[in-house]
Amino acid sequence: MNFDEDSTLPDIIKTTPHIAFEVDDLEAALEGKEVVLSPRSPAEHVTVAFIKDGRTLVELIQFDRPESELWPHPEKFRI
Repeated sequence: MNFDEDSTLPDIIKTTPHIAFEVDDLEAALEGKEVVLSPRSPAEHVTVAFIKDGRTLVELIQFDRPESELWPHPEKFRI
C-alpha cells in the first residue's frame, strides 16, 4: 500500500504489513477485538476496518455487493 505524506491513518497501518479477510458482518467481526481503525469506506460498496490480533495487523473487509461485480477481473487473483 502507498500513502500520501499527509495521510492521517495510524502509523501502524502505514508501516506494518498486514493480512486481509473478507467478512460477512464487519461489526460482528470487530466485537471484542483491538480496533486500530474503525470501519470506513475507501470505495463504494466496500467497508474496511483494521484490528490487531496479538502482534498481527489484520484488515477486515465487507462488500455490500458481490466482489465479482465490484472488481470483475477473476484472472487477477489466480496463481
